[in-house]
Amino acid sequence: MAGMTTAELRGYQQICDDSGAMLVVACDQRGSMRTLLAPTPEAQKAISNADLGLVKMDVASHLARHAGCILLDPVCAVPGIVDEGALHRSTGLLIGLDASGWDKTPEGYRVSTLVEGVTARRVRELGGTGGKIMVYLRSDRPEANRENLETLRQVVEDFAQEDLLLVVEFLTYAVEGESPEEYKGKIPELILGGTRMCLDAGAKVLKIPYPGTPEACAAVTEMAGEVPWAVLSAGVDHATFLGQVEVSMANGASGVIAGRSLWKDCISLDREETRRRLTEVAVPRVDEIRAVIARHRTA
Repeated sequence: MAGMTTAELRGYQQICDDSGAMLVVACDQRGSMRTLLAPTPEAQKAISNADLGLVKMDVASHLARHAGCILLDPVCAVPGIVDEGALHRSTGLLIGLDASGWDKTPEGYRVSTLVEGVTARRVRELGGTGGKIMVYLRSDRPEANRENLETLRQVVEDFAQEDLLLVVEFLTYAVEGESPEEYKGKIPELILGGTRMCLDAGAKVLKIPYPGTPEACAAVTEMAGEVPWAVLSAGVDHATFLGQVEVSMANGASGVIAGRSLWKDCISLDREETRRRLTEVAVPRVDEIRAVIARHRTA
C-alpha cells in the first residue's frame, strides 16, 4: 500500500479544510442532474451541456468556496468554469473522468466507462488539483469486476506517472435476480470487499458509499490504514446524510464528498432562483457538515 508522493500530498491538502479533512462538493453528475432539472425524458434531453454548465457554474461560485473544493466534469463544466473565473482561486478542483451511465456485459454486470481523452495530463491542463475515477464493483462476483479493475489499474498508473492526485470511488449495485432486501443485507461486506480491491489496485485516496454500520466503518478504516477515505452522499436527504457523516467520522473517515444531498433541491434552470437556494439552503448544509467533521477532528 503505497503512500502519497509529495506532489500527491500537496494536492490532497488542497482538497481538505484547515483541519485536514476532505470537504468536497460533488457536481460532476450529468444524467441525474438533468432528471432534477426537468420532469420528462423529452425535456431532459432538451437540456444542453451548455445549460448544465451554467448550473454547475452557479454551484461552483455560490457553494464550493464554502466547502473548499469542488468535483466537476470535463464535459459540461471545465475548462469554462475556470476560464470564466467562476471558481475562486482558493477552491480546490477535482475533475471526474467518468462518462455518464455505464455499459453492460452479457451477464448483466455494469462496465464503467470514461470520458474519451481525459488523461492525467489532460486533468492537469484543465487546471485540476487532481482527478477522480468511479468504478462499479461487486466484490462477491469476481467475474463482474475484470474490466473495471483493469480500467482502474490503468488510470492509477497514468496518474502515478504524471504524479497527480487521484481519488478512487467505487459503487456497488444490485445484480439481476437480487431482491432489494438481499442487496441491502450485503452492503457492508460489499463495501469492505470493494475497498480491498481498490487498495490492491493502488488507490491512495478513497471515496466510498456509507458502509452501513459503525462496525463496517471501523473495518474500512482499519483496512485502509494510512489511506484516507471520504463518505459520499449517494443522493440521500440531508438529514440522513448528516447521520451517516456522524457515524463515518466517529469511526475513522477522513471527510466528505457530497453532491445531491447538498444541492438537489436547490438547482433549476432559473439561475436567480438557483443562486438564492444555494445561498439560503445549501450553504447552511455545508456548515452543518463542517460542524460534524470538526467535532470529530478535534475530539
